[in-house]
Amino acid sequence: MTWVCDSSSIGSRDYDRAPLLMSQSGTKKHWEQVWTQKRADETSWFQKEPAVSLAMIERSGMAHDDALIDVGGGASVLMDRLLEAGYRDITALDVSGAALQQARQRLGRDASQINWIEDDVRVFEPPRRYALWHDRAVFHFLTSAQDQKRYVENLERSVWPGGQLIIATFAPEGPKKCSGLDIVQYDATSLQAALGKRWKLLEEQIDLHRTPAGREQEFGFYRLEFQNILR
Repeated sequence: MTWVCDSSSIGSRDYDRAPLLMSQSGTKKHWEQVWTQKRADETSWFQKEPAVSLAMIERSGMAHDDALIDVGGGASVLMDRLLEAGYRDITALDVSGAALQQARQRLGRDASQINWIEDDVRVFEPPRRYALWHDRAVFHFLTSAQDQKRYVENLERSVWPGGQLIIATFAPEGPKKCSGLDIVQYDATSLQAALGKRWKLLEEQIDLHRTPAGREQEFGFYRLEFQNILR
């Protein structure tokens, strides 16, 4: 999907949406440039093995034929490892088509087993519900309350009641920027406040990520359950 926005294309009824349209366009342009210029293993967030994510997915108890969506995974090898582990209903969502293309090329024939969606998580309209939503380092890029609210609304439209969320963000001792962009650092308390009362924290884990350049970055990983009713 290509986002196009200029002053002539915004009607009066879209005036209130203009900042979001401009933000979407800028976001897509930024990440397309990143993924056009770099291979996955040249990015600071590259993981040879997504060990924490895989362990939490296993502990979620979801069946291998339950639906899982990986949000903003780019060219992560998580897709490869999930297929190897026997998961059969996997969706990859990313704003960058170049990132998804890198993943498809790496997977080769196996790419046909993945549902690929090129879209911005803030405006994503889920075609179905999922048993599990996985997000490593997308939510912390949403620095405005409005964007965070849109994310949570789409998250809750996407996950079955009783389904789970695995989310990783920079921890309070982690970086304050990534890829030249500001981020929001979270601990369990501040993340819970941002997600709202429908999400019950099941586990948390601090992970010290080492970038390809040898720098250490502190991530917080959290697994939460979507509640039927407000607590």
